[in-house]
Amino acid sequence: MTDIQITSFGYLHGQAPAAHLTADLRQHFRDPHHDPALRAKTGADPQVMEAVLSTDGIADLIDGLVACVRAYWDGPSAASRTITVAVGCAGGKHRAHVVADELARLLLADGFDVETVHRDSHRPVVERDACGRAAQAGPHSGAVQARG
Repeated sequence: MTDIQITSFGYLHGQAPAAHLTADLRQHFRDPHHDPALRAKTGADPQVMEAVLSTDGIADLIDGLVACVRAYWDGPSAASRTITVAVGCAGGKHRAHVVADELARLLLADGFDVETVHRDSHRPVVERDACGRAAQAGPHSGAVQARG
């Protein structure tokens, strides 16, 4: 049985997956989507990794997530189930992907068995307005529309 299951995802592509711990990166961390040179790339690209990991606060967030996972692991029923972590950003291609991979790397180094899934990294870029909402599209365009 896998100790830790980490899923990166994009809120613009659907609901957050069920998880013990969910990190929402949308409002507080620089989004590589706004850099035209990075927009079509994913968190697997070294340029995107550098952009995300050099963002103020990201290292502290990742350290905090590691601490939270360890706290769940130390709980009385952790040995009987997989601890699930969801890391989300707007589209799931950049910030969430990189943070999930870095979290997995650190937990693997601590001896955990970790599985990482990038739910939305393969999806097309969602065009967004200045507020980060999906651009409005016609009913048959196939574009994701933001709610709220």
